[in-house]
Amino acid sequence: MMAASASTIKEWKTEKYVDQKQKNWPNIGKHILAQYDEDSVVVYQAFCPEIADYATTNQRFGGPKFSFTRMSWIKTNFLWMMYRCGWASKPNQEHVLAIWIKRDGFDEILSKAYTPGTQKQANVSKDDVLVRLQWDPDHTPDGTKEQRRAIQLGLKGEILKKYATEYILKIEDITPFVLSKRPLLTEKKMQHLNVAQERVYPVQDDRTAELIGVDKI
Repeated sequence: MMAASASTIKEWKTEKYVDQKQKNWPNIGKHILAQYDEDSVVVYQAFCPEIADYATTNQRFGGPKFSFTRMSWIKTNFLWMMYRCGWASKPNQEHVLAIWIKRDGFDEILSKAYTPGTQKQANVSKDDVLVRLQWDPDHTPDGTKEQRRAIQLGLKGEILKKYATEYILKIEDITPFVLSKRPLLTEKKMQHLNVAQERVYPVQDDRTAELIGVDKI
């Protein structure tokens, strides 16, 4: 009932890449760029057609191809997702999903996220780490590396089950949009490129902010 209700009001928003880059996005540092509102955050994943079809039909993850025993990686940054999936061109990443999840669920994921370094400092065993955190170089639409870092979160165990079946408000296959933008990935045409509307996500909890190492603006 929750997913059906949310799907009628959640709309995926886009804005010109050049405008966002100039006005809204930091040039350097570790920042969570995301599309969010008061109760939800959009994350992205790319899958094979079978997993994507099941997810969009059922508005949750599952089915014969989706594994709950492997780590599943989510990204809040659309362009980081595009870099990883090659704008929906890589094998088993041909379908890009925009997934609205509960904001408090996203905050819970962040609160459990460890890099190998912070895991060691906290004396947490590898088996007890349910969320693996990576800060990777962000990229421009044409794949050029940025100085700014983008967040990537690997989920497993209980938190993966919660994400896949409880946190989700809406799943939308945005592959047609992704494919339509491929011709605009040259420097001369990039001024016409629209991408997901994103801004810096505020990590309100001080302990979480310190744990994940996010930078302040």
